Amino acid sequence: MTPIQFARPYFGPEEAAAAAAAVESGWVVGGPKLRQLEQAFADYCGAPHAVGVSSWTTGAFLVLKTLGIGPGDEVLVPSLTFIATVNAIMHVGATPVFVDVDPRTYNIDPADIPAKITARTRAILPVDQIGLPCEIDQIGEIARAHRLLLVADAACSFASAFRGRAIGSQAPISIFSLHARKVVTTGEGGMIVTTDGDLAERLRRQRHQGMSLSDYQRHGQSPTLFETYPEIGYNFRITDVQAAIGVAQMARLPEMLRLRRAAAERYLARLGGHPDLIMPFVPSHVTPNWQSFQIRLREDIKLSRNALMDQLHERGVPTRRGVMASHMEPPYRSMQAHLPVTEMLAQQCLQLPMHPALSLDQVDFVADEVIAALK
Repeated sequence: MTPIQFARPYFGPEEAAAAAAAVESGWVVGGPKLRQLEQAFADYCGAPHAVGVSSWTTGAFLVLKTLGIGPGDEVLVPSLTFIATVNAIMHVGATPVFVDVDPRTYNIDPADIPAKITARTRAILPVDQIGLPCEIDQIGEIARAHRLLLVADAACSFASAFRGRAIGSQAPISIFSLHARKVVTTGEGGMIVTTDGDLAERLRRQRHQGMSLSDYQRHGQSPTLFETYPEIGYNFRITDVQAAIGVAQMARLPEMLRLRRAAAERYLARLGGHPDLIMPFVPSHVTPNWQSFQIRLREDIKLSRNALMDQLHERGVPTRRGVMASHMEPPYRSMQAHLPVTEMLAQQCLQLPMHPALSLDQVDFVADEVIAALK
């Protein structure tokens, strides 16, 4: 059998041709392919505006900074998330306040949010973990009741749906990742989707040093049409070469979702009844994109999560630990957050291989080896 990869971009001749065409066009940054990708994202999400950036992290920083969140402010966030979510809050000088999660979905627990709100709280930053949408309607009600900003970390959840609507259409601001492990990838990159046109224009300026006119807007205009710099900005641009790859990926999105769903359904069929395992829980009102496939070991079994991962590695099955507990990492330990569910899940969960090129035979092999190792 072909060696199994934990994750990999689903690239083919379409992406290679798109990248080559962008290079040949001469528009390698700030050009028509970026506009095309932004429009495709906005249309898919059912939102009026999309802004491409160099990564999820720079996008989150840009949003928080532009919204005026900074020193003295608190932002509620789950600890059970890739540390970039928490780092972005620190980068703008604000303070992350950790909220525990629902043990079934691994997403922020709306019931734990009100107790964490103080007079300094400015925003809630929920996360759609492993591609499974969080309870954004309940979180939105809490945000409105307390007059808090709501910014959705949708890094993993592009092409997922909540109550029949695409992710990106519920929150006023959603930030997606285009990293190599995501459902749609440009290698690296991010996309901000928003209902606020004024915010979108500010974000476009901010990603390019605060410049009032983009390169694309100046192209073909009078040489005396000069840009201005009304505010201090950054260099957080995504290139047209990357955007061209993203446009090609968008065209293949239905195929990639179908293949991911088929692999997930096979995992569920093969491992769903195992007495030592807890399978992913998908609420009836949610449609996941299966960006990751995370399983959980029951507490009463003798084999530890790490021992299982080591055994699977020896058997040719790559795995990764489950979603990390950010508050247990050195930069955040001093906050002394107590999150019992988060801490339990961080020790019990692991992720199995998941990507569109994963064959059903390979899924069966992984499932067989998991069962064998648990014996």
